[in-house]
Amino acid sequence: MNWTVRLTVNGEPRTLALDDPRVTLLDLLRERLHLTGTKKGCDRGQCGACTVLVDGRRINSCLTLAASLDGAEITTIEGVADGDHLHPVQEAFIAHDALQCGFCTPGQIMSAIGLINEGQAGDDAERIREGMSGNLCRCSAYVGIVEAVQNAQQTLASKKTERAA
Repeated sequence: MNWTVRLTVNGEPRTLALDDPRVTLLDLLRERLHLTGTKKGCDRGQCGACTVLVDGRRINSCLTLAASLDGAEITTIEGVADGDHLHPVQEAFIAHDALQCGFCTPGQIMSAIGLINEGQAGDDAERIREGMSGNLCRCSAYVGIVEAVQNAQQTLASKKTERAA
């Protein structure tokens, strides 16, 4: 028996047949759609390497059944840049050296974008650390990550203010 799920992935409508209703969003993204930027770390929802946005909110894709997301809008790391123009969070991660080995970086960036979009980032470093606590970095680039989130938050806020003016 096949199950069908309709998703919009990085702005592209997709209709996918699932041969098993237990396939996770992570496995669907990596194995079926070949979007390998989303990483499989712990596969238990403890490391955050698999973080993506579903309808604008952060989730651990390793814990989410793809079949439960019919009609959802999914954004992965592959969908955040605008052509050759990086997302402000991506630019901030580079500017603040917020990565070392890079394995956790896609999940960190997706979590940071979600945190900012949810209005949870603020400008307090402790608040950002708490909001990003579901994303682990084996290399301990946390200082740069917090600085990058603060910088991206300011950049996005000023762009929002410019558009409103």
